[in-house]
Amino acid sequence: MSFAELGLSEKVLTAVTAAGYSTPTPIQAQAIPHVLARKDVLGIAQTGTGKTAAFTLPMLTILETGRARARMPRTLILEPTRELAAQVEENFTRYGVNQKLSVALLIGGVSFGDQDAKITRGVDVLIATPGRLLDHVERGKLLLTGVELLVIDEADRMLDMGFIPDIERICKLVPFTRQTLFFTATMPPEITRISEQFLHNPVRVEVSRPATAATTITQRLIASNPQDFEKRETLRRLIKGATDLQNAIVFCNRKRDVATLHKSLQKHGFPAVALHGDMDQYARMAALESFRTGENPILVASDVAARGLDIPAVSHVFNFDVPTHAEDYVHRIGRTGRAGREGASFTIVTRHDDKLVAAIEKLTGQSIAFEGPGLDALPPGEPREERRGRRDDKRSGSSRGRSERGRGRGDRPQRGHAEAEPLPTPEAAEAPRDAVRRQRPRDEAEPVRPGAPEREVRRRHRDDDDGPQVKGLGDHVPAFLLRPARIG
Repeated sequence: MSFAELGLSEKVLTAVTAAGYSTPTPIQAQAIPHVLARKDVLGIAQTGTGKTAAFTLPMLTILETGRARARMPRTLILEPTRELAAQVEENFTRYGVNQKLSVALLIGGVSFGDQDAKITRGVDVLIATPGRLLDHVERGKLLLTGVELLVIDEADRMLDMGFIPDIERICKLVPFTRQTLFFTATMPPEITRISEQFLHNPVRVEVSRPATAATTITQRLIASNPQDFEKRETLRRLIKGATDLQNAIVFCNRKRDVATLHKSLQKHGFPAVALHGDMDQYARMAALESFRTGENPILVASDVAARGLDIPAVSHVFNFDVPTHAEDYVHRIGRTGRAGREGASFTIVTRHDDKLVAAIEKLTGQSIAFEGPGLDALPPGEPREERRGRRDDKRSGSSRGRSERGRGRGDRPQRGHAEAEPLPTPEAAEAPRDAVRRQRPRDEAEPVRPGAPEREVRRRHRDDDDGPQVKGLGDHVPAFLLRPARIG
């Protein structure tokens, strides 16, 4: 099947041919005819299968008729991240080169003024992240009552990032008669509920089992000790040993680890650039551009780069950390092996990652082999409880050291320590009565005086049964409490 058989307009077909494409991917071949027929579509496909073009191309054909009005976009595309939104805009620019359509991008990190100016002139295609879109709506600068087609892309990523309440709110602002396209790589229960709520008799297009990896990707596990410096050394060895490495994305679970690993790679002479959510928009776009052009062929990133980024020629993916969610593994390694190309992914695994690896293998339905020695070849590691106990002992030891150093400077007693100065003898008339009672042996406890109230009798029996009662500071009484009180 060719693109000419899908019902696309001549202008779109010309742009697709100029871009070098002649055969549609399975998701494109199945979804485009239904989109052109103005039906709701639920598209499920693994990452890297061309989902973006599956809605971009038919939208360009539909938008050839009609005209945009001020502050009322004709179509709306929601993306979870700024990078994905910018990438969709690039697709419209590439395939809409023969059409005079206005496209606006609403993302954070850019001034409201420029975005307001585009909206005021009227846009055919509005591409936005949910937060910035609602900001414009609340400021009264944007009306969604003219939206004819709504696209919710990377819906499972929207769920992970907490955008589902915003999505529900946006869906209530657009007309009920709209056409809705819903694309996702995985279908967790919450996404199923949302799709049933906002799609009307959708056509389900599923070209692969949810949460599967492309067969063109070679997956391997690499055993390593859990210390960060050893994992960094393992990563450097992997990068040096990859003879066919053109460029690579290195994924970390935490943003601070991205910064640390980036500095480490640069220190060892690797041309690397970092990308994570705490960077401003200009720095993020500059990092992606330097990676795309090959200026810095190694990209150290958090999961912000795991979804939908279209960098076709990525040869390797390295997971410095095993992802805590199995679905993220599918999206991470999906950055390589795209469009039928060969790819390789390596995941550094420690003894404490066994459950995470098992969850990944259960989700993908395939076992991942180790490259080289497995975890059994590593020195025996400590259980998590023992490591935590050692850290606690270390902290308490340091506090004890400080206390002992403090006592060395002077012989003043320290509060709460067993080596306090001895208690006075019972003969000290000025000593508090409780202090005298605490140092008295149990078999020599004070007798209950005749005619004592019942509560005192109960208290004495309780003391006899449970041992000496500890009050206040325990066995230690500070010296200032033992001084005789001045009367008058």
